[in-house]
Amino acid sequence: MNNRTRKPARQAPARADAELSLDEQVLVELRRIIRAAQLSAKGLARAAGLTTSQLVLLDLLKSHAAMTPGQIARAMNLTQATVTILLDRLQEQGMIQRERDQHDRRTVQVRLTAAGHKRLARTPQSLQQRFLEAFSRLEPWEKTFLLSALQRVTHLMNTAELDAAPLLEVGSIDRPAEAADRDV
Repeated sequence: MNNRTRKPARQAPARADAELSLDEQVLVELRRIIRAAQLSAKGLARAAGLTTSQLVLLDLLKSHAAMTPGQIARAMNLTQATVTILLDRLQEQGMIQRERDQHDRRTVQVRLTAAGHKRLARTPQSLQQRFLEAFSRLEPWEKTFLLSALQRVTHLMNTAELDAAPLLEVGSIDRPAEAADRDV
């Protein structure tokens, strides 16, 4: 049998959730979240050449006429250095432009370009955007419950002290989109 007619190896079917212990079910759900973030990042990279953080940054600029890198860093809860790397990559692609403020030459204003608007218009919705839309429809008590449960998970995993931005992003936030495509 040559390579063209070879059938793909059969994968063992995943066990039904009922067959898994409670511990295993929790790990499966955590893995699903991680995998969904990976697949979303890969899909964004393929469809638009953007990472989730680049898309969030472009969306942020879309809702503001102009912002300084410091304002972007605060809004995204990222370091100024990380935002600078993201802006460099987006500027290389022609998605944003940086201009010195006419009133204060020390200040740089960042704006979305026409190409950035076009890219946003044809970019599929990210996992983060879909999650936030669904989350916004929950009752306040459900939101608080989910937050408490997730905070407890981070404590159980000894990860509560890790620095994290409010982004559903896997890997380094400032990596190029091509790396997101390879990461999965």
